[in-house]
Amino acid sequence: MEQVLALKGTKKLLNAWAFYDWANSVYSLVISSAIFPIFYGALFRVAGIEKVTIFGGEIARAPLISYVTSLAFVFIAIVTPLVSGVADYLGNKKVFLKFFCYLGAVSCIGLYWFSLENIYFGLVCYFFGLVGFWVSFAINNSYLPDIAYPEQQDRISAKGFSLGYIGSVILLVFNLAMVMKPDVFGITNEGEVAEIKAMKYSFISVGIWWMLFSQYTFANLPKGYKREGARQHIILNGFKELKSVWHQLGENVRLKRYLGAFFVYSMAVQTIMLIATYFGEEEIAWGTDSERTTGLIISILVIQLVAILGATVTAWCSKVFGNIRTLIVINIIWAMLCVYAYFLQTPMDFYTAAGLVGVVMGGIQALSRSTYSKFLPDTTDTTSFFSFYDVAEKIGIIIGTFLYGVVAQLTGSMRNSTIFLGVFFLIGIFLLIRVKSKD
Repeated sequence: MEQVLALKGTKKLLNAWAFYDWANSVYSLVISSAIFPIFYGALFRVAGIEKVTIFGGEIARAPLISYVTSLAFVFIAIVTPLVSGVADYLGNKKVFLKFFCYLGAVSCIGLYWFSLENIYFGLVCYFFGLVGFWVSFAINNSYLPDIAYPEQQDRISAKGFSLGYIGSVILLVFNLAMVMKPDVFGITNEGEVAEIKAMKYSFISVGIWWMLFSQYTFANLPKGYKREGARQHIILNGFKELKSVWHQLGENVRLKRYLGAFFVYSMAVQTIMLIATYFGEEEIAWGTDSERTTGLIISILVIQLVAILGATVTAWCSKVFGNIRTLIVINIIWAMLCVYAYFLQTPMDFYTAAGLVGVVMGGIQALSRSTYSKFLPDTTDTTSFFSFYDVAEKIGIIIGTFLYGVVAQLTGSMRNSTIFLGVFFLIGIFLLIRVKSKD
């Protein structure tokens, strides 16, 4: 505890915390958003099939990966409080940060062997890649109030997201060069398509990058606070801590109202981030398959690059106008974007939308994290409070993606689902107005 207090607010500690975003954000971009979705679809196209036999039945490629993703988030929502409970009582959450970092990184490397013949192994690697990323991300988030004073948290949170965007874009550009010009890198058609083999190498690069750059964070972050008191039932204590946090929310009206607003608008934000590529692939009038792939990748890069500016500008706005007011404006922009998405037709329309999404995506993520940290009561139990925050976010993802799919299926169009998500932002605006801002 003395170690944490002695280092709190120092430049070296703040930079070490923020640098973990540089290390792990390559997973979010390369695996979740860019290379893996293209690789996954290419496997089926090359094989000339749309369905695989798994667990005794046939299932199409899109529902299969969707179900695995949903199952992973259910697992994440369960395991996060378990980890937080043990971490709080052992006073060493860094060891859990390391474990889930390495779990995710090794799983990314394991994706190299993803194939239709090894579908079970590949899906397991995909599953634990998600788990490693999100749980380690939650643990790192819980360090924020420990390592930064309230007046520093908006800036360092935005810096973390900006570093993540920069680092992930650097690796993605390198990976895209491999995929588009595999022969330049000595990758040839030997038993499989060169482009697919290049994508597999990109998965290895993500795992190595993640493990390598996280070492700076591990070397400088403190272990964490050691909770005092009985050591009984520490495995299930995380759920008890969530219950305790829930009871404390009853005494902290501002935090409770903010969490309610965050749950609603984050549900829409995270859903959009997960399905944006699929929306662009299906609803935009691309010319050829090559143009579709290139256009989607360009859009992803635009979002990442603009998000750096978005996170920085949002941090400045929060300092001038306050966190809640800034979040309200960002939610208004998101709602307008949902309406705009309904009318998208051409690639240029999609590029424009991608740029606007980038501005508000970086801003809303960084500011939501730092606002929650600011609203926390005076406590050393930061892991449990951030566990509650992250569990709420994951439950929102499960609900949001499910409802998005239901609306798209019932109406026959993904465009109608964008309007549906816009309603969540309107509700979020109303709930944010009810939060008393003292920031």
